[in-house]
Amino acid sequence: MTQTSKQPALQSVYKDYFDIGAAVNLTTIESQKSLLAYQYNSITAENDMKFERIQPEEGLYTFEAADRIAGFAAANGMKLRGHTLVWHNQTPDWVFKSADGEPVSRDTLLARMKSHIETVVGRYKSNIYCWDVVNEVIEDKSDVWLRESNWLKLAGEDFIAKAFEYAHAADPNALLFYNDYNECNPEKRDKIIRLVQSLQEKDVPIHGIGLQGHWNLNGPTLPEIREAIERYAATGLKLQVTELDISVFDYEDKRTDLSEPTAEMLERQAERYGQVFELFREYKDAITAVTFWGAADDYTWLDNFPVRGRKNWPFVFDEKHEPKPSFWKIAGPMKS
Repeated sequence: MTQTSKQPALQSVYKDYFDIGAAVNLTTIESQKSLLAYQYNSITAENDMKFERIQPEEGLYTFEAADRIAGFAAANGMKLRGHTLVWHNQTPDWVFKSADGEPVSRDTLLARMKSHIETVVGRYKSNIYCWDVVNEVIEDKSDVWLRESNWLKLAGEDFIAKAFEYAHAADPNALLFYNDYNECNPEKRDKIIRLVQSLQEKDVPIHGIGLQGHWNLNGPTLPEIREAIERYAATGLKLQVTELDISVFDYEDKRTDLSEPTAEMLERQAERYGQVFELFREYKDAITAVTFWGAADDYTWLDNFPVRGRKNWPFVFDEKHEPKPSFWKIAGPMKS
């Protein structure tokens, strides 16, 4: 796609509000190169900085993909977010096992975490300004606080604090975030706040909360989003929307027969994007960045999820990288 001066750049439109970012991978930094460089001033590696990609075997670090993404950000004057250091998913089995296949001790697991964080965060000190240090440790079930995981089972709940401490020691200048989804659900929201406040009370170096923002046409409601932002902001931490996409399918919609979004879907999506960005602008003093979990509809993790064989169109640029009605809703004249 050839960007023209007739099409505003989101990074310019929002320069007085917050950074505008997109998740990328090795394919999209090539296939979406001009779109990314023109529209966005921040990027996040979608998968290429996760534990299993960076250190698939103990002591074997594979930095090539992450280095290329860091190089793309630097070459285009973009900020770079690090994602993610500690997560229950996409962590190789060796991290939790001894040579004989038995579960490792707490001390061994924490030592492995420390070594990984020191190596990865240390490598990108000059590139990455913030990290999603710990990802998705809150349980969705209302009667359980922390998600069951090998990290929790083997190291105890203070593995969370340790991760932040290790990351801060590796790069004292990096901003450190806790990141989670379903962040506007009142029960989960309150558990996330309980977690970050417990870290603050222990003087753990945490600087922000990442609201993933995997939303759809109906939910969460605008009042739920507003209340979540206000409650999180009250902690005094920075807020970032870290993985925004607005699916054109509601959760209960199982259709697989659409080859393109309907006019009604596009209209509702545009209205939804317009509403949430108006809300984001209202809270610009708390929100420092909004990152889409992709850049355009030719690539999204929502293809085949949660319904196999189904295409999704969750972004403000279509499969040809042309602006959709959603784009003009967030890039046009503003109410706030």
